[in-house]
Amino acid sequence: MKKKVIAVVGPTAVGKTKLSIAIAKQYNGEIISGDSMQVYKGMDIGTAKITHEEMQGVPHYLIDIKKPDESFSAADFKHYVMEYIDHITSKNKIPIIVGGSGLYIQAALYNYNFPTHKKDDRIIQRIEKEIEMMGIEPAYQRLQQIDPQQASRIHPNNHRRVIRALEIYESTGKTMTAYQKQQQTESPYDLKLIGLEMDRTMLYDRINQRVNEMIEKGLVEEVRSLYQAGYAQEQAMRAIGYKEFIPYFEGESSLSETIETLKQNSRRYAKRQYTWFRNKMNVDWYSIIPETINEKFRKILYDLAGFLKDR
Repeated sequence: MKKKVIAVVGPTAVGKTKLSIAIAKQYNGEIISGDSMQVYKGMDIGTAKITHEEMQGVPHYLIDIKKPDESFSAADFKHYVMEYIDHITSKNKIPIIVGGSGLYIQAALYNYNFPTHKKDDRIIQRIEKEIEMMGIEPAYQRLQQIDPQQASRIHPNNHRRVIRALEIYESTGKTMTAYQKQQQTESPYDLKLIGLEMDRTMLYDRINQRVNEMIEKGLVEEVRSLYQAGYAQEQAMRAIGYKEFIPYFEGESSLSETIETLKQNSRRYAKRQYTWFRNKMNVDWYSIIPETINEKFRKILYDLAGFLKDR
């Protein structure tokens, strides 16, 4: 029999953390973070990392396992998640993946076959030097010509992913899109995908309020400490909630401008998250209204009873 796995997905600030704790306590579950940035130590406020108190004694995995200058990829995430699913299931408990990093969650739950060839450092260094001399635009335009589908999924500012996609093509002759088309469409797990959605205006208000709360909790100080520790150019600092502050620290924008940019980027990210899960995965969606959220959570817990009855 396939191992049963529950995933709670959806845009930022919609209530995934609270629901995951309720599911874990009701059905003897343990939680795997499905957020690609919560793996980093010292990046707590900006990633809305769950606190020890909020965990309510429920074990959590894939949190605080990397330093900000260490790399972490979807392939790494898949490896960890599959191991943790085996570990949690071996204890006769239910693995619950919770987060909004769509590609990472899909990669783990559908056992993505990532390119296994060793990275060609010479190609990578050459592309990095080209970007340093001419900027990202020529490299990104080359990727658009080689693999337009992959280019449409990568923001030009994400240098690491642009370089990786070009390096894979140059060293193997196959595009990232070609690799992804080889992926299996059936999961090795018995999945229940729960998606939380909310009226967009309401969600955007919650996102704006969450950013305000992060500032009150000390987000500026958190990012400043990482900046002063020399992490400004690391992959981890390109995340929303962190990259916005670098121009502020370098005197290129005011704090109020930075906070507005962070709110705007967070709202745009929420839209991309929702679109990803809508288009890429077979999710059971539940519409959330803050005033009736507990009632909706009881409905979700009831629905899960049928899924888990024959475990």
